[in-house]
Amino acid sequence: MEMIKAVFWKPDPQAQMRKCNRLISENKRKLERDMYQLKNLESKTRQYIIQASKRAQRNPSQAKQAAAETRTFAREMVRIRKQSSRLATSKAQLLSVQMQVNEAFSVRKIEGSIRASTGIMKDVNTLIRLPELTGTMRELSQELMKAGIIEEMVGDSLPDDALVEGEDEEAEAEVDKVLGEILKTPEIPGTKIDVEPAVQEPAESEADLEDQEATLAQMRGRLEALKS
Repeated sequence: MEMIKAVFWKPDPQAQMRKCNRLISENKRKLERDMYQLKNLESKTRQYIIQASKRAQRNPSQAKQAAAETRTFAREMVRIRKQSSRLATSKAQLLSVQMQVNEAFSVRKIEGSIRASTGIMKDVNTLIRLPELTGTMRELSQELMKAGIIEEMVGDSLPDDALVEGEDEEAEAEVDKVLGEILKTPEIPGTKIDVEPAVQEPAESEADLEDQEATLAQMRGRLEALKS
């Protein structure tokens, strides 16, 4: 019956607009959840950096190992912040799409026709390539094509990996900047943690080092999960 209706009757514009807004809201909530998780991950990473720095001050024999850990965690911090920035930009684009879509339906209600928007198509084409939004954005693009707001999506867009090109190649200067911000040290390449004279404590056990590696692996796993 629905197929017969689709042949003889045009889709209800209001129903189309509601569905488009629902899909946009789903994508918005997904981005906000991911951004919240990244915020928590950034907070935890900050604490790991501070803890490693304090351990170096308490135990000079472990200063070298602790300094290496602070830089490793700082690199993860850079990745987290870049991912957060990318999601914030995507959210802004999504809100722009929502505003333009509602405007297009309003114009259709007044003029009785609708014009395809290259601006919306460009934003949708960008958002549809994000791993976080691929599924629902494809469904949204289909609804927008049915409504005549965008034309058929072209297939010559940049590959997904182009969106994250360079994200895994953080410059050491960025790492130094993060360490300088968190540890309040000068932003000098190869930031060195000052070790205050202290009573030497027993060296960390292999179990402690394994815990640090497990923490780092878990952190990377969460970050990759947010990207996939």
